[in-house]
Amino acid sequence: MATISVCMIVKNEEKVLARCLDSLKGLWEELIIVDTGSTDGTKEIAKKYTDKVYDFTWTGNFSDARNFSFSKAGCEYIYSADADEVLDEENREKFFLLKNALSEENEIEIVQMYYGNQLSQNSIYNFDKEYRPKLYKRLRKFMWQEPIHEAVRLEPVVYDSDIVIWHKPHGQHGARDLSYFEKMIETGGSLSERIQDIYLRELYFIGDKHNLEKGHDYLTAISETENPESDLFQKAVAILCKEARLLKKESDILKYSLKGVASKGSSELCMELGHYFYDKQEWSEAVIWYYNAAYETSCQMSLKAATTEPLTQIVSCYEKLGMHEVAEEYRKQLKELSE
Repeated sequence: MATISVCMIVKNEEKVLARCLDSLKGLWEELIIVDTGSTDGTKEIAKKYTDKVYDFTWTGNFSDARNFSFSKAGCEYIYSADADEVLDEENREKFFLLKNALSEENEIEIVQMYYGNQLSQNSIYNFDKEYRPKLYKRLRKFMWQEPIHEAVRLEPVVYDSDIVIWHKPHGQHGARDLSYFEKMIETGGSLSERIQDIYLRELYFIGDKHNLEKGHDYLTAISETENPESDLFQKAVAILCKEARLLKKESDILKYSLKGVASKGSSELCMELGHYFYDKQEWSEAVIWYYNAAYETSCQMSLKAATTEPLTQIVSCYEKLGMHEVAEEYRKQLKELSE
């Protein structure tokens, strides 16, 4: 049986912390909670569960806090938990079975678990559950492999479990995340490819007019330097079109939409052009772009932008045009997609 250190970083989580810890009771040999500056009762709640509660001066970097929490761990495996997660009874049992199966000699170095309940949170994800690495072997043993031309195995051994961790946040973190991205850009920090992709998705899904304006120069730079065939370029021009539509900058709508459609285009870009004509009550023009979103282009950020969203809008346009039979045909397609 493996021993497990549960490591958490928290700040102002008094409304959800006990719920999370109660759901994990019995799974850990060691509970480490790192507080990054709570002003509510978070630390007092944490101390009811463990004496290993540490203060960490916030650096503006989540990885710094995570690394500090991991540095305090002493068990064979580390489980990284967030306060807004819940492990239900069915998945607790699965976790116990996994714990019993793991040992110090086991080759498994990372266990992935499903992160569930994504779509109800207005998140940047297209699926309700996705795999995330959650359990890590604390110390890695380097192993030679191959009978000849031997080499050290560099890739970790990853096991995909069927455990589901339910994400049940109290409130949304999108505005907070966008503020961090904006600060990184303002201070000249570079964004890795992964973080850049998340930033663009956050802007597209939950960014308001203020966030879109703040990101304008960054997105414009991408539209001027990236290969127009690249996914990053297509994401940037779609978001720039969204900003232009919301701020009623018609010249920018023309500028960025032409940039996008001159290359391969995207469902998100076509949706923005559909919304532009829909808002002007030009239903026939709107249908053209919604149709292109659904059938002629591919999505870059939102799966719904290529499926249910354009079909919903096509139905609405044909109803407004009085073409009820055509609307019904698309309504049937929409129903089939939703089933």
